Amino acid sequence: MMDAMTYAVVLGEALVDLLDTDHGGERVYRPAIGGAPLNVAVGIARLGAASGVRAELIGSLGDDALAGRIHDFLVEAGVGTGGLVRVNAATTLAVTTFDGTEPSFRFYGQPPSYGLYGPADVDRAMVSGAAALYCGSICLLCEPVLAAARRAWATSGPLRAFDPNVRPQLLTDPAGLRGVLEEFAATADLVKLSLADANLLYPGDSASMVAQRLLKLGPGRDPFGKAVVVTLGAEGAMVFTGDQSATVAAPRVRAVDATGAGDAVMAALIYGLVADGVPADLDGWRDRVIFATQVAGMVCEAPGGANAMPTLAEVHRRFPATS
Repeated sequence: MMDAMTYAVVLGEALVDLLDTDHGGERVYRPAIGGAPLNVAVGIARLGAASGVRAELIGSLGDDALAGRIHDFLVEAGVGTGGLVRVNAATTLAVTTFDGTEPSFRFYGQPPSYGLYGPADVDRAMVSGAAALYCGSICLLCEPVLAAARRAWATSGPLRAFDPNVRPQLLTDPAGLRGVLEEFAATADLVKLSLADANLLYPGDSASMVAQRLLKLGPGRDPFGKAVVVTLGAEGAMVFTGDQSATVAAPRVRAVDATGAGDAVMAALIYGLVADGVPADLDGWRDRVIFATQVAGMVCEAPGGANAMPTLAEVHRRFPATS
């Protein structure tokens, strides 16, 4: 029986996506609560709702009505908000357009509402009591948040998961972000990145070369348990641990919107870390990645990211073999 207080801490941005869509033949922008870390937190909370696994989102929210809607959405989704701070800034907007089902983002709002969270805002007791800690995404391009993430990352206790979640429109210093990735990866138990992330940060290197480079930086909590997962979009994902690797095919789904798919993979993997710890071998990691791609597939079948995150029961109904 799992401890009812088992939880993950997710550090990062919460914002509002404006999704390019069609309404009665007219192009309109539909608002949706978003931000990759917020998506991850919601995904963990929904997967863990029936088993006592919780998520706490920490970071900064603006001081406007949109920030209030984000807060209310998180509460309704079962995500803890005790580590969020309100700041004097308008909520960041991400205008989202699509090439098929793949989203592309442009961000608006200076200073970014998610970029004003600093080291003094980190509740280290909350972090140290967590089973897992996630850091990553665009918030780490903001110096105060990067310093806060370093403070949280240095806190003993939780397993550590990192995702660079590169956004090309914001990437002005690839070498700098590559350095941040390698800094955090050295002590991570799990690193997740997309093939597009790998290509941007390590041009010319294969997914296998990037994964092995990150694995060799340090052992994480368990020298045999650390993993790097590279998502391949509709092709599935690869998982690397030690000197072994496996490729997992994506499930067959009717995709309408890939927004949040990568975040769903991360949410499912962190849920597994909280519920069951670090897998002992490649087979264990492969099973986790199979489940994670199924969660992501379900997210692709509905519009929006956070709204589409499924519960564990819904995943088991959709893919009975996971029961």
